[in-house]
Amino acid sequence: MPTQNSRHAVYVGSFDPVTLGHEDLIRRGADVFDSLTVGVGINPSKSPLFTVEERITLIRSTFEDLPNVQVQSFSGLAVDFVRSLGAKVMLRGLRTLTDIEAEFTMSLANRVLSPELETVFLMASEKYTHISSSLIKQIAQMGGEGTAKQLENFVPANVIPALLEKIRPS
Repeated sequence: MPTQNSRHAVYVGSFDPVTLGHEDLIRRGADVFDSLTVGVGINPSKSPLFTVEERITLIRSTFEDLPNVQVQSFSGLAVDFVRSLGAKVMLRGLRTLTDIEAEFTMSLANRVLSPELETVFLMASEKYTHISSSLIKQIAQMGGEGTAKQLENFVPANVIPALLEKIRPS
């Protein structure tokens, strides 16, 4: 097991798809930490829209301008993934009061599982607090003319064609 590095943070999630809220948090985290790994979780009990490989590709292309951001998939516990990378920090985002309660409970459990890891929370920027992947999928599915333009308010530009292709295959 590598020595834990306090300047390396890991941000885990499903990123199905990556949103502007995720992008904001990752860019801010990349400014704070020397190295930031985005961990794309594989949850066998979920049926994601995008494959793990597609999600990794979309995230990498979103952050190709940030050399200190890496993207990897993982399965199992997030704390095990963070430890395996030699990171000491789990980066988490908070949007709402509901998020705060859930994240607080999760961070307490993570503290029991891996007391050497720290959890650092960043508040979501106000303009992104309403964004969720389920909302994005609903807009992509039910939106009419101009859906691509509407999606610019929710996801990075490189995600829009992939999202529309998944939701509305030709």
